[in-house]
Amino acid sequence: MNQQSQKIKESYFNLLAIFFEQENVNGSHMRCILKWGIQLEISPEDVDTIGRGLNSKFISPTSELDKLESVYHLVQMIYLDQLVEDAELEVASIFATRLGFKKSLVGDLFKSIATVEFDRSSPEDVRKEVIDFLKIHNSQSAN
Repeated sequence: MNQQSQKIKESYFNLLAIFFEQENVNGSHMRCILKWGIQLEISPEDVDTIGRGLNSKFISPTSELDKLESVYHLVQMIYLDQLVEDAELEVASIFATRLGFKKSLVGDLFKSIATVEFDRSSPEDVRKEVIDFLKIHNSQSAN
């Protein structure tokens, strides 16, 4: 498994941990999370090593860049099937809020990248666009 794939799976299990903390989980949210797990080809080994047997707790990334990377990983998960669903945006909003971003950020982010054709853009170009957007949005929010 390459390092990028490993990092995306780490973000996936961190996202999953947020929902494990909740007493009641919306079914459509859980379907999104399960779908992403299948699309990411989460294996029993991933569950044991990365997911620590699904006993993992949410770990907030410490640096701003790590938080931005986590949101980028979420964008990658959402675009795995080239379709953005409302429930996926709701999950993204919950995740981004838990990372310390404003709820409105997720909607604005997806509007800004809605015109990007993921299959024609390199992953590095999309990553840069997502991170630049988040940095600009955060700096404007701080003012």
